[in-house]
Amino acid sequence: MKGLILSGGKGTRLYPITFNRAKQLVPVANKPVLFRVIEAIKEAGIDDIGIVIGDTGSEIRQAVDNGKRWGVKITYIPQDAPLGLAHAVKISQEFLGDDRFVMFLGDNVIQGGISNLIRQFSSSDWNSQVVLTEVDQPQHYGVAELDDQGRIRRLVEKPRNPPSNLALVGIYMFDHHIFEAVHAIKPSWRGELEITDAIQWLVENNYQVHPYVHRGWWIDTGKPIDMLEANNRVLAELEHRVDGYVDRDSKVDHLVTIERGAEIINSVIRGPAIIGEDVRIVNSYVGPFTSIYHHTLIEDSEIEHSIVLDHSRIVGIPSRIEDSIIGRDVEVTYSPIKPKAYKMTLGDHSRVGLL
Repeated sequence: MKGLILSGGKGTRLYPITFNRAKQLVPVANKPVLFRVIEAIKEAGIDDIGIVIGDTGSEIRQAVDNGKRWGVKITYIPQDAPLGLAHAVKISQEFLGDDRFVMFLGDNVIQGGISNLIRQFSSSDWNSQVVLTEVDQPQHYGVAELDDQGRIRRLVEKPRNPPSNLALVGIYMFDHHIFEAVHAIKPSWRGELEITDAIQWLVENNYQVHPYVHRGWWIDTGKPIDMLEANNRVLAELEHRVDGYVDRDSKVDHLVTIERGAEIINSVIRGPAIIGEDVRIVNSYVGPFTSIYHHTLIEDSEIEHSIVLDHSRIVGIPSRIEDSIIGRDVEVTYSPIKPKAYKMTLGDHSRVGLL
């Protein structure tokens, strides 16, 4: 089998964090989401992976390179415009050939990986397998309606009146018959070739499409609140370790990861949390569900339930920062008048003086 990762979206729902960077490279628990997807595909035994790229393709190429660090081969497939998931499949036909493949959206995080799914599909005679999960607001997703025998009756993209609460989670498995489907369907009202329409074509033409209902957690990291929730989930499942330096005046509990080169000086770190490489935490408090990316300074400050990206400085903030995402190369400093807590989403290279 081969892998196909879709990483062509602009990530507008994550602005300003993604204004000048690929949304798939925003880290969750100090690891870019795209890296987690590559690892999940590799763990499932697939080492030939195509990545569909768009406007942020150069950044993704630079970050992923040829895939050698994961032991995989990466092929880049440029998509001129975001014309739909089925369009991404269509332009990937030369790379995929007649091989079975798994398609994974590059900004999704799922509990438990996909190894079992791949084994199940590769040993079956199904033409497709789609992963579904129950969601609270199905109108925002592609939705599946199942019949009494648990087979797919129909699929609808972002329906105004959803026929069920079972959403497509962005993980699909196909054989070569999907290319018949993507060439047969027409663009939707959005001007896109919808993967839901392609799968519906397979169903209507009597191909075997197997639904798999995922019972664990799954998060589409499309919005800041989703990024924070994904960060929470992954931090809670990490095997924590201390590779950096913690002085004797600091308190770091067993649910905290301190990466190499990091220094914790006269500070309290309560997990689950992760402190990245070459980070300095001085006279500060870092609370649960916080990820501090590499080469960042936090001094005389308090922060929890937040994500801080690389090369940022948070200095002299006496009130607690919480529920926040702070971009790369951001500087947050103290101003005299203060509220009790701050909540913010700051794009890269921001400068903020808090009041």
